Amino acid sequence: MNYLTKSIDLDLKSLTDTGRFSGYGSVFGNVDKGGDVVEFGAFGKSLELWSKSDRSVPTLWQHKTDEPIGAWSNLTEDKHGLLGDADLWIEDAPYARIAHKGMKTKTITGLSIGYRIKRDSYDKKTGVTTLHELDLVEISVVTNPMNDAARMTDVKSMIEAGTLPTLREFEDFLRDAGGFSKSQAAAIATCGLSKLLRGEPGDTKSDDAQTALAFLREFKLTP
Repeated sequence: MNYLTKSIDLDLKSLTDTGRFSGYGSVFGNVDKGGDVVEFGAFGKSLELWSKSDRSVPTLWQHKTDEPIGAWSNLTEDKHGLLGDADLWIEDAPYARIAHKGMKTKTITGLSIGYRIKRDSYDKKTGVTTLHELDLVEISVVTNPMNDAARMTDVKSMIEAGTLPTLREFEDFLRDAGGFSKSQAAAIATCGLSKLLRGEPGDTKSDDAQTALAFLREFKLTP
């Protein structure tokens, strides 16, 4: 199951000198530029599991699993989105101090959830995917909400590591990073990546990854 990220503009409800803040990690009902909308209640089961595990949802720096900078508490869903409190470890984690300073000066402007999709549905008429149930993994402080370059880097990194993105991830990448329309992205992904995902007798993942990289370069989406 693929690990995904989704960012929003930082909407702080409070920020103290000791590094405690409140804010939304995700919002409901808004269609983002990737064509997704998070449904109210999408985090319900995941939050229950976190509560039963007696563990805290980690606060990471830029989605780096080796850079925890704090922990979330009191996570709950209201009509607007996923709201919670976080404590930055400003006494112990250098990047926590950077995050705190950036948030105070408004030079760091995003929060971003790391999640896995448990259940979703796609509306062919609108082109919108509704995310019904998500497995929340972490919530990061990010310098800026997810941008086109970040999506391009993510997909390129997956391919270079020998892992192909899903058809949906590749379509989103083409639309956001390549500037293609929804229909163009679907056509390109269907003709190119879908063939790789199906595989042919004798194909290897390494061969597929090299072909995918060559395909991206053909459209001048990688250096």
